[in-house]
Amino acid sequence: MTPQEALKKYWGFDDFRPLQSEIIASILEGKDTLALLPTGGGKSLCFQIPAMVRDGICIVISPLIALMKDQVENLKKRGIEAISITSGMTKREIDISLDNCIYGQIKFLYLSPERLFTDLVVERLKYMKINLLAIDEAHCISQWGYDFRPPYLRIAEFRKSHTHVPVLALTASATKIVQEDILSKLDFKEKNVFKKSFERNNLSYSVLYQDNKLQKLIDVCRNVKGTGIVYAGTRKETFELAKYLNQNNISADFYHAGLEAQLRSQKQDLWKNNTIKVIVATNAFGMGIDKPDVRFVVHYTLPESLEAYYQEAGRAGRDEKKAYAVLLYQKSDRYVFERKYLVNFPSIPEIKQTYHHLANYFQLALGAGEGLSFELNLADFCTKFKLDVLKTINAIKFLERDEYVALSENALMPSRLQFIVDGPDLYRFQVENPKYDGFIKSILRAYGGAFDQFVPIKEADIAKRYGILRDDAIKLLRELDNLEIISYAKQTIQPQLYYIKPRWTTEDLIINKQYYEDRKNTYHQKMGAILNYAEQEVCRNVLILTYFDEKDAQKCGICDVCLRQKKDKDFVQSELRKQIIVVLNSGGLNMQHLIASIKPGTDGDKIAAIRFLLDAEVITKVGEEYKLGVNS
Repeated sequence: MTPQEALKKYWGFDDFRPLQSEIIASILEGKDTLALLPTGGGKSLCFQIPAMVRDGICIVISPLIALMKDQVENLKKRGIEAISITSGMTKREIDISLDNCIYGQIKFLYLSPERLFTDLVVERLKYMKINLLAIDEAHCISQWGYDFRPPYLRIAEFRKSHTHVPVLALTASATKIVQEDILSKLDFKEKNVFKKSFERNNLSYSVLYQDNKLQKLIDVCRNVKGTGIVYAGTRKETFELAKYLNQNNISADFYHAGLEAQLRSQKQDLWKNNTIKVIVATNAFGMGIDKPDVRFVVHYTLPESLEAYYQEAGRAGRDEKKAYAVLLYQKSDRYVFERKYLVNFPSIPEIKQTYHHLANYFQLALGAGEGLSFELNLADFCTKFKLDVLKTINAIKFLERDEYVALSENALMPSRLQFIVDGPDLYRFQVENPKYDGFIKSILRAYGGAFDQFVPIKEADIAKRYGILRDDAIKLLRELDNLEIISYAKQTIQPQLYYIKPRWTTEDLIINKQYYEDRKNTYHQKMGAILNYAEQEVCRNVLILTYFDEKDAQKCGICDVCLRQKKDKDFVQSELRKQIIVVLNSGGLNMQHLIASIKPGTDGDKIAAIRFLLDAEVITKVGEEYKLGVNS
């Protein structure tokens, strides 16, 4: 099958987008490839097509469970076998999934970077025919990037044991220094970069300086037709802004990572189907969302970097029709932003103290814990030890960098189960234990395939079928799990803290000071770049493109700065034309005296005004003199 045939067969497209065919050809030639394509530029097809053309399985590294879930579901809808393995799965689930990758028809295995180097995964990868390693959000591997993830650094180890496997690194936003870092960290055999311009001709960028952000938000949502996204800084703010929009007759809902998976999915679908106009969200929303007709994206609060802003704003207008990216800004935002900088960098003693508190929270003895995962109720943990939540999250990030622990969101993993006995043994159990007979039959009627693999379940549905309360159904499921009839994994909305190394003493804990200072400096530079974007009176498009090393960027003509300058220029021209008519009403003048009689304005502006009036026959030239014309 050729790439063109695969594109048509599975995706229904006749043609590739710009650069896609070149990137795919590079991979099929066995070359390591870095692809920089803007949001909505079709990054996923760049690894999905070559993986379908070649025999074997594609390993996809992705940092977000939500992103993996969306891509796996989209592939399955097209009749392509794909699975994901994340930190929320049980060991048995992972075992079965990896067996399916070796012996089944799986074409795509999605892994979080934390899972790539667990013993179980490393061992099973040896038996897979891997045709490609695709690294999504590849900027996460660079400490100079805006969203550095320490576990990404270990991907180079995979390359050492799979030297024949080509690598495709994908990102929507990376400066030149980040690009170079990606190539180095992934040990590219040669520099091979495909980069599409970051320019979005259909997207109008605006920074609106407002003391009353709420009123301006209402104005934007009312005046722009179609659906939109509003990005807020906190979970609480998403709820409050959505409520405010609804009170002002703008249909809206809120979305953040703390909501249950089913509720998140419902909210997302209502917005995607245009049932509601606006989704108000934290930056957890948007990755992997395929909605091309978003007409506006509003940032109610300042994003952490220009890269993040470009990605999030870029979710508007992916259908290439006119769309708007609006940043609401006020003077106090700078103060809040600078304070956040301090919170993002807890001191090294504070980082060590957080590690100590975590071990006490999980009652982990010295030397214990390696390979174990724990649910981390962050609010409870911080309350118990009187810690600042944001400082704690950032302290854990530094502990991740030095590979003591790894923290991953688990909110999108539904409850699931699998029968771990065969049919005859299950029947025998039901006969000998009539207490469970009807309950087991309810499960079997509701969920087919539960003998072969883990299936997602809803405890409320099982309870309704059997005629009991949901809590009682959960109790019976746990009893069957303890009796080793089923393997049951209950959904949790808490993040998982995974211990990469056994617990160390606080004194022996080593935090890389050089890395700490480098991250601090990088963050400060990125903070300066987004503040510069918000505060400078320069074409927004030029500011963004220059930041991404496109040095010959032209003014867009449609951002707030360009439109304001055009309006100012139009006003100047209008005033100059009026003055020329008044001056010439007293009699004719040559060019030198006419220009001298008009004030203020540059000579260029005055000459442009004279030419306009000549073309309109408002004035005329007789010899060397200019006089009023027939249309004056």
